[in-house]
Amino acid sequence: MKHKKLAISEHLASLSVQYSLFPAELFQALVTAREHKKAKCQSLTIEYRGSVDREAIFLIKEDQNVIVQFRVPEATLLEKNMSFDNWMDSDKIRKQISKQNPAEPTSSFINELRHGMKRVNLEGKVLHVEEPRMVHTQFGSNALLANATLEDKTGIVKLCLWDQQVSAVHTGDIVQICSASVSTFKGEKQLRLGKAGTLTVIQQSPLSKGKSADQDQSKKTLCAQP
Repeated sequence: MKHKKLAISEHLASLSVQYSLFPAELFQALVTAREHKKAKCQSLTIEYRGSVDREAIFLIKEDQNVIVQFRVPEATLLEKNMSFDNWMDSDKIRKQISKQNPAEPTSSFINELRHGMKRVNLEGKVLHVEEPRMVHTQFGSNALLANATLEDKTGIVKLCLWDQQVSAVHTGDIVQICSASVSTFKGEKQLRLGKAGTLTVIQQSPLSKGKSADQDQSKKTLCAQP
């Protein structure tokens, strides 16, 4: 059994990578365990062992095997607007992610996606495309952004679309994603194309075919995210 004095963010980020979970759902399981003595999070069991010096002690197990025990300040468990978006960005967590991901592109299903995966290839059907909005990017420019909901036989995931990608993809299209990465935003997995990723519409929806000749994107590959 390990008992280390680490930040709660490091504990939850490491466990989330190892067991393909969200830090947000692990944190909520801690809150639930504090209230009810025990909670489940996928294959993990979280047990509340009591409090010392205003810190709650948690024991995490998989089946009957103890994984780790650590303390969390009681005040932290009461926070309502906890942000988890940057927890996966430490050097240690990035190294852990890279060890669990192959260097070559991998063909995946949506239910296999986890935070930090890179060079992901998959195909899916576009269920919905949100109304686009103009955003100010980190590079100081403005760009058009819309999220699409992508489905395969295993689940659904959000896909971030930028600029020309927004008008190229329509509800009902079958698309192929290559060399994408997986991130987490507000506890939800997202596919991002970045600079290396590409999106190809391999089969148009009947509703999108009549848009115009300029919007005929069948077999057209798009990339170049800000």
